[in-house]
Amino acid sequence: MQLFYTTEFKGNHAVLDPGDSKHLIRVLRMNKGDEVRLTDGKGNMFSGRIETADPKKCMIALTDKISDFGKRNYRLHMAVAPTKNISRFEWFLEKATEIGVDEITPVICEHSERRIVKTERMQRILIAAMKQSLKAFLPKINEAVSLQKFFHNDTVDMRFIAFIDDSVKSHLTELYEKEKDCIILVGPEGDFSREEFEQAKENGFVPISLGKSRLRTETAAVVACHSVNLINEQL
Repeated sequence: MQLFYTTEFKGNHAVLDPGDSKHLIRVLRMNKGDEVRLTDGKGNMFSGRIETADPKKCMIALTDKISDFGKRNYRLHMAVAPTKNISRFEWFLEKATEIGVDEITPVICEHSERRIVKTERMQRILIAAMKQSLKAFLPKINEAVSLQKFFHNDTVDMRFIAFIDDSVKSHLTELYEKEKDCIILVGPEGDFSREEFEQAKENGFVPISLGKSRLRTETAAVVACHSVNLINEQL
């Protein structure tokens, strides 16, 4: 069953936007009385039945609610430099949402080739990925900030920075502690500058390796995201 997303609720009813309403009625050819699953992106998973089969404004009568659906006992914040080819960064957004991420911040670094990103478009990608992967929590997407400003915006104890250097030997999986909130910094195509790397360490970020292969920005970010989730899924 497909999952729909809405933030519009009226009592024990939910209202779908024109896009989802049209998809539900015109594409899936669902009718009044058919069962639907939807989420508000805040951890609530709803079941309901179509009450008004309007392709412009479909009304759903809610019949059941599960709170904190799929909630994890840790938070993952990925801070990633946007790629020059924005489609690659958007691919990361999609895959990270499918795997599991709570917050994403685009960070602008010294070697960044892209300094402007459209948060509105990124939000749409996150919503689509959340629905596709049947999740009830919509990751938070922040406005792009400079790396220096970002250093002072987060207080999570477990802070990591992925950096390509012979001196960085410890892998993320060796340093990350299960069920701990963490934030992971991934740099641009040209990596962080040496000065940025030293500033990160001064601000409590621990250098990590993501393996022997030289990874693209978006691949490194997905690998980091998957590693944290995999560790937390282990018994």
